[in-house]
Amino acid sequence: MTDKNRSVALVTGASSGIGLATAESLVKAGYRVFGTSRKPVANRPGITMLICDVADEASVQAAVAEVVQQTGRLDLVVNNAGIGLIGGAEESSIAQAQRLFDVNVFGVARVANAVLPVMRKQKSGRIVNMSSILGLIPAPYNAFYASTKHALEGYSEPLDHEVRNFGIRVVPRPTRRHQNILRGKPDASRPTSSGLCFGTRPQRSADAQMGGDGRCPPGRRRHGGEAAMAKKPKLRYSAGKQSRQVRSLRRYLPERLVDSLLRKVNEFPASA
Repeated sequence: MTDKNRSVALVTGASSGIGLATAESLVKAGYRVFGTSRKPVANRPGITMLICDVADEASVQAAVAEVVQQTGRLDLVVNNAGIGLIGGAEESSIAQAQRLFDVNVFGVARVANAVLPVMRKQKSGRIVNMSSILGLIPAPYNAFYASTKHALEGYSEPLDHEVRNFGIRVVPRPTRRHQNILRGKPDASRPTSSGLCFGTRPQRSADAQMGGDGRCPPGRRRHGGEAAMAKKPKLRYSAGKQSRQVRSLRRYLPERLVDSLLRKVNEFPASA
């Protein structure tokens, strides 16, 4: 298949972790793949890497324009770029929270706004927004990060309805948070006396929520491909056993029981 006849995909945050695994799976599926990172990264086999900061409007527009200039089209966008934040809600500065939303929510919107005119013109396209199980459940010591993922869920479904008549689909994809997003993570920047009470709980809570060995399991790559290539995509894809379990717990169990289970996982007193 010539480059001219291949579908074109753009994956943000593709230098490592889920983004890289997704880009590699799309290469295997026959896509011509472009990946982005904030800093220069060497091209991977089958993946053309571009510099793009999703928190910068000009940077996003330039990256999308480069893809279209080289290929003449854009069939799939996977919004994977994101950052994490661990700490008590009161210990996270407003500046930190704003930065988090600027990347995890408004960064997705910037990319969508840049690619939608291209997709409308060609009357087809798919946008996959990488969400998190923390967009479905409360997450102690991750209040602002979880808020960005709840916001992403709320953004994706209405957008899907708005663009569906143009042949475009938008699919949120909850997944267990990959450990790479918290390596070198920022901690809450304004520790208060409450930090003496929290102790090591924030990090233990994060470890319990992440689990695993830091690699991206095949299940997540498989579900990413399904969300990208299904002719009639589901409204939402859960990647991996944990994501499916959490969705079921949230949907079917009584709220009080879910609350109790969350407190147990996070080592909070059951009677509080």
